[in-house]
Amino acid sequence: MPGSRSPFAYAVLRLVPRIERGERLNVGVVLFSRQHGGFLGLRTQLDEQRLAVIAPGVSIDDVRAGLRALELIAAGDPAGGPLAALDPSERFGWIVAPSSTMIQPGEVHTGLCDDPQAQLDALFQKLVA
Repeated sequence: MPGSRSPFAYAVLRLVPRIERGERLNVGVVLFSRQHGGFLGLRTQLDEQRLAVIAPGVSIDDVRAGLRALELIAAGDPAGGPLAALDPSERFGWIVAPSSTMIQPGEVHTGLCDDPQAQLDALFQKLVA
């Protein structure tokens, strides 16, 4: 319901190109709010220059494809495969589940907001852009 402060949960998506080095780049934010009509949003951005510095052998195209797949799943787009057909809370749970891939979710945090899209945009600006 726009205009009412309701709970939301979010996580930062991190690119971990070489686990042994412990380096990571924030590459996205995913936010879910059941009370705001099951809102699920995900924004990503890849800093290619930083990636080239910390992991010169990593394929930028592969990373972009991984981020795009997560965007399609979050959006419920059929091009995202069977996971995109799940309901928004299940898609969020899948996106924030611990992963051993290069793109990993951080801890899930919670808060209150009256506009989940505006909150997603603000978190993205603060934590990724």
